[in-house]
Amino acid sequence: MEVGGGGASALRVRGLRWGALGGPRKDQTAELEPASAPGLTSRTLPAAALSRRTAPLGPMPNEDIDVSNLERLEKYRSFDRYRRRAEQEARNPHWWRTYREYFCEESDPKDKIDIGLPPPKVSRTQQLLERKRVLRELRANPEEERAARLRTARIPLEAVRAEWERTCGPYHKQRLAEYYGLYRDLFHGATFVPRVPLHVAYAVGEDDLMPVYHGNEITPTEAAQAPEVTYEADKGSIWTLLLTNLDGHLLEPDAEYIHWLVTNIPGNRVAEGQETCPYLPPFPARGSGFHRFAFLLFKQDKLIDFSGDTRPSPCYQLAQRTFHTFDFYKKHQEAMTPAGLAFFQCRWDDSVTHIFHRLLDMREPVFEFVRPPPYHPKQKRFPHRQPLRYLDRYRDSHEPTYGIY
Repeated sequence: MEVGGGGASALRVRGLRWGALGGPRKDQTAELEPASAPGLTSRTLPAAALSRRTAPLGPMPNEDIDVSNLERLEKYRSFDRYRRRAEQEARNPHWWRTYREYFCEESDPKDKIDIGLPPPKVSRTQQLLERKRVLRELRANPEEERAARLRTARIPLEAVRAEWERTCGPYHKQRLAEYYGLYRDLFHGATFVPRVPLHVAYAVGEDDLMPVYHGNEITPTEAAQAPEVTYEADKGSIWTLLLTNLDGHLLEPDAEYIHWLVTNIPGNRVAEGQETCPYLPPFPARGSGFHRFAFLLFKQDKLIDFSGDTRPSPCYQLAQRTFHTFDFYKKHQEAMTPAGLAFFQCRWDDSVTHIFHRLLDMREPVFEFVRPPPYHPKQKRFPHRQPLRYLDRYRDSHEPTYGIY
């Protein structure tokens, strides 16, 4: 990594935190003996060791089938019969574990704590009656039937999106947040279903808007001003809106930078809330890749005193913007619940230099990936069947090897 602000000197540091999207596995892989387990490798199971063959712990699959005469076996003769038998066999308990059970046991959603709002109570009977009513109206409308037959029917996308957000949309958003590691890094593994649709849009120019969905890319230039945030809220409800950068902290690998915090919002009128922390445009450092910026909407049970989380206005000291969402929620968890989520990805552009030099009044850090040196096995005294330039790999000099290694 090189840290510099345009001067001649630069600091070169080996090592760079590339966000929290990945990392080494905690489990170790044991070697399997080829003689005992032919065809298996060290990547077959997360942690396994096979030193000798032993008797199975129970009946093996299909051991009751006489394979000497396959023609006498009963045939399924239809895929439906085979499917029913396969589903029945999958539901039966077994003494062995499947491949999916080995690799998905750590991400079992049943073991995670749900800190979100409870699911709405919807009558299944009412849902079926509503679907039958819609189908009945469509079949009784000859114009809709004719448009569908001629392929000229127009589908209202706004109505489709509204229905999606009302039914399966929150669960799709939850899966996206799980994929991007938001719950893992924000709430230390706890999860919630974003049941309140959160609509965020940045104004670009005079007429255009750049919406924030769930992982789309937005440049720092487009996010220079505070966005317009809308959501549906009941009369008399109180909310809190938070914008944080999960991957941008320059000193602490597990800390965040808070970019915006509006508390005690009456209903959906964000402009009337208390701006506890003023808005700061994104400033992802050059060479650090994509940063995750998350909008979190919390529903409050009552008015909360956020005097301990207040930042001065303007706030251009990065030390004052150091933030931990987990600690913030843990402090106020008795009076507020996460309800909405929207996030985007952002990487460096030319406007970030202006933010560092003019707003933050500091030199701009520039990161560079330092590749590890190439690995070479231990040198052999008598390298059998090796090329003539074998010794070039171990030469103590910086002469080029012409790109063959």
